[in-house]
Amino acid sequence: MSIAKRYVLRLFISLKYVTANVVDRQSGRVVVTASSVEKPLRDGLECGRTCNAKAAAAVGEVLAMRLKVDGLAREPIHADATKEVEKKGFKNRTKVWAILNALRDHGVNLHLDDDGDHRPHV
Repeated sequence: MSIAKRYVLRLFISLKYVTANVVDRQSGRVVVTASSVEKPLRDGLECGRTCNAKAAAAVGEVLAMRLKVDGLAREPIHADATKEVEKKGFKNRTKVWAILNALRDHGVNLHLDDDGDHRPHV
């Protein structure tokens, strides 16, 4: 297996929660995770019955901080924006982009396989 895309971002979005994982493809393990299910995050958000893009951005910020703490923020983290939007459904595209933009804005070395028309690389 090529280690060119060693770390990959995987998103799980439901009506109530947002979870973002970074998976090490060499070992097959989740190395860093953040979720709106976590009590500190959940208490800081006003999601009510649904989770919105603001909550998704908060999950992205927490994931970015955890990547920095673990020394992985400079490692290339790969994500396929188009695939994630297709997988989550068109209505969740704002949540997907909120997470991706939060990671970029907080200094994570994010590599998008398909950047779409949303925003140029920083």
